[in-house]
Amino acid sequence: MKAFSVFATGFSVLASRLSMAGAIAAVIFMAGMTLHIIVEILLRYFFSTSTFVLDEFVGYGVAAMTFLALGYTFEHNVLIRVNFILLKVRSALARKTLEISCVVTTLVLCSFIARYFWRSISRHFERGSTSETIAQVPLWIPESLILIGLVIFVIQMLAYVLRLLSGSKLMSEQ
Repeated sequence: MKAFSVFATGFSVLASRLSMAGAIAAVIFMAGMTLHIIVEILLRYFFSTSTFVLDEFVGYGVAAMTFLALGYTFEHNVLIRVNFILLKVRSALARKTLEISCVVTTLVLCSFIARYFWRSISRHFERGSTSETIAQVPLWIPESLILIGLVIFVIQMLAYVLRLLSGSKLMSEQ
């Protein structure tokens, strides 16, 4: 059991570092979108022109930020979770079992979605698909950012389950 606890701790450290990297990337995307909006405002006000790609790039940025930050928000217990059933359960063992079941279910669903994105990215990459805008962004790029965020989230959820199985407290009890 000691070896499992050491493994769970080590895996949690890896998951934490990946989550932090995703959060930092999300902040960089936010800064980039803010700068792009400022440039767009200046171009429109002073030069009566535009980059013509603001809405597309902000859309990609919002998607990237949302998914890249999932692992970090989950790790720090700030992800919005509906846990009214969990709070009603009195038994610590039942509560932990229910929490593990919910997290594993979410982990499986997110893994399925990640697999879908992987297939979509591969297809876009092979076909050379691009957006139908002036920027002609290769579609595998924004989808890859979403996939990276989903993978980080899945790893973070797996680390949480491993911590629970090794005897750690529930997030709601910390």
